[in-house]
Amino acid sequence: MKIAVIGSGNVGGTLGQAWVRAGHTVVFGRRSGAQEPAISGAKSASIADAVRNAEVVVLAVPWAAVPEVIEAAGSWSGKILVDCTNPIGPGFELAVGLNTSGGEEVARLAKGARVAKAFNTTGSGNMANPHYKAGSISMLFCTDDAGAQQATEQLIRDVGFDPVFAGPLKLARYFESLAMLWISMTRQIGHDFAFNVVRR
Repeated sequence: MKIAVIGSGNVGGTLGQAWVRAGHTVVFGRRSGAQEPAISGAKSASIADAVRNAEVVVLAVPWAAVPEVIEAAGSWSGKILVDCTNPIGPGFELAVGLNTSGGEEVARLAKGARVAKAFNTTGSGNMANPHYKAGSISMLFCTDDAGAQQATEQLIRDVGFDPVFAGPLKLARYFESLAMLWISMTRQIGHDFAFNVVRR
């Protein structure tokens, strides 16, 4: 796939590197003046150019930057957009929830995009190495679009996670709360743990 990753921090950089290893074409979309991402095998371009030429766009920026980068992309019509963000606001609390979600707000802003929510319920360390003694970590994802579901499932597998489709995009409301639980628990037990779906 041709993948545009917007955001080259811990999450975007780790995912981008994993997809390069899996054989995908990865281009990082950079804001004006942003540092060139040091990801071997990946290229960079303006956000608009990266999105224009991509089959799938992965959004991995801080919540405060979301409106700016979505606007900078230009047209989202028909693009598959995988939202990895968490709407963390002042006081390290969720800025939205219960009646909407960051994923739904991304879909509202990126008009015409086919939005999926994934890669937001665990840390970048687990993205770099999603394998434990019991097997691969589960990665929950949700979307309203069948094509976005198929593409996101493949990208999840290519990182090394076990994809678990949860249902429609509105379930992002619960994913984002689960992410805050994971983040909060790292203060007690560190980062080397994961939530898993266990099947009988």
